[in-house]
Amino acid sequence: MSTKPTQTKAWKSLESLSYEDINLNLLFDQNPKRFDEFSFETNGLFIDFSKQKITSEIKDTLCQLAKEMNVAEKRDAMFAGEKINHTEGRAVLHTALRRPQDEKVIIDGHNVILDIHNTLGQMKKLADKVRGGDYKGFTDKAITDVVSIGIGGSDLGPRLVYDTLKSDQESINLHFVANIDGDDLQAALNQCHPETTLFIVISKSFGTQETLTNALSARQWMRNHFGDDKDISDHFIAVSANVDKALAFGIKEENIYPMWDWVNGRFSLWSAVGLSFALGLGFDKFHDLLSGAHQMDKHFSETPLDQNIPVLMALVGIWNTNFGNSDVLAVLPYAEKLKLLPAYLQQLEMESNGKRVDNEGALIKDYDTCPTLFGEAGTKGQHSFYQLLHQGTADIPCDFIGVINPDTKYKNHHESLIAHMLAQGQAMMQGKLSPDNLAKDFVGNKPSTTILLDKLDAYHLGMLIALYEHKTAVQGFIWNVNSFDQFGVELGKEMARNIEENGMSNTDPSTSRLYSRIHKGKK
Repeated sequence: MSTKPTQTKAWKSLESLSYEDINLNLLFDQNPKRFDEFSFETNGLFIDFSKQKITSEIKDTLCQLAKEMNVAEKRDAMFAGEKINHTEGRAVLHTALRRPQDEKVIIDGHNVILDIHNTLGQMKKLADKVRGGDYKGFTDKAITDVVSIGIGGSDLGPRLVYDTLKSDQESINLHFVANIDGDDLQAALNQCHPETTLFIVISKSFGTQETLTNALSARQWMRNHFGDDKDISDHFIAVSANVDKALAFGIKEENIYPMWDWVNGRFSLWSAVGLSFALGLGFDKFHDLLSGAHQMDKHFSETPLDQNIPVLMALVGIWNTNFGNSDVLAVLPYAEKLKLLPAYLQQLEMESNGKRVDNEGALIKDYDTCPTLFGEAGTKGQHSFYQLLHQGTADIPCDFIGVINPDTKYKNHHESLIAHMLAQGQAMMQGKLSPDNLAKDFVGNKPSTTILLDKLDAYHLGMLIALYEHKTAVQGFIWNVNSFDQFGVELGKEMARNIEENGMSNTDPSTSRLYSRIHKGKK
């Protein structure tokens, strides 16, 4: 029987500590060393919690909550390959994907590290061959464009990594297709030629409707060019656990890369799911990404809770959500290359911890779980929703993310960008009152965390993504939910299939009338 967080001594102590009475400006006046006390660093990633509404007492009590909820033991069980995804009877081993070749992780008597590094070796060979011009299509021409077809965890992670790390000198053009809306596929195909295009179809089941629909249309696009009787199998690669379906689609067995049931989709970019950006960026960058993530894994697994960056990040979020009644989190990367990070984190956090049933199958009634997450890159958000952050009726905690040494020739732009980021955190904390116009009041005292990366390279991006992964897991451990299933995505899919196959049988009156109106309006 798992411990419920509200039954711990620490939770009850936290309830007695008034969130509303905390004044950030006063805390800095009282403690000149506050910044040093609440900032931490590991391998080029620096994080500052000093603008969060925490004190030493609150931090210590939050760490006690983590101890009472057995966070360290649950973390160790995850790393060891125990089947902590209890609803599906699976291990949770995305961390194994970035472990060195000489380590061991045993599942059902088998060392999965061997499988992982065998797959990494195959990925490197393919990436080198495609990028070197040695992988040829049907007409013996080298590949110039790769189209990655997937959705959710099979799309958001690879898309984020490629968008963040790509340069103007890449030898391969990489395109992503996720939406079942045909315009998404068409936009990619408009930039490609059949003779020099390679498709990567990513689906664990090889039956995900959006992915399979796009893959079938891509195959037909190829056949329309070459003819139905031509062998176009060299233009398709699969990443899937369902080898039979991939073979039936027409993909060669040697072109099928594995997906394992001990890796959840939204944690899978470190696996062959990342094949697309390995081709687009080169395998060396894929390797550096894994190395950065592994470094964060080591920090997470070896550092005491009160100095552990992912643990502290999770605890601060729990303090804001459960004791400060903040049901929203803004992630604000001040780096245009990280513009897709909020979308990636939406899936990571909300699909993981957007749960209302605990690990015993009981409804959670006395505390909230995952906040709603949103965000935008850089100063663009300042001219959009920052009005709400500064003067709205609710306190919305913010994660500011900055890069110290950007790879840009416009250094003066970066100085302005960092000034804006620092100023926003300062303004949210300090505020400014107008003596004669209430509408111009900035009440301040709004919490934020600032994360700084030495560089925005593959290594530090790996660290950053792994940081948020571990934060998400720790919050799930404390909220007593299974962060590694996602049954909430299924019902809408089932109903969509029913509408496609059976029309309006078994639908409500509103849906039925909408269906009729749509089909009445078709030309």
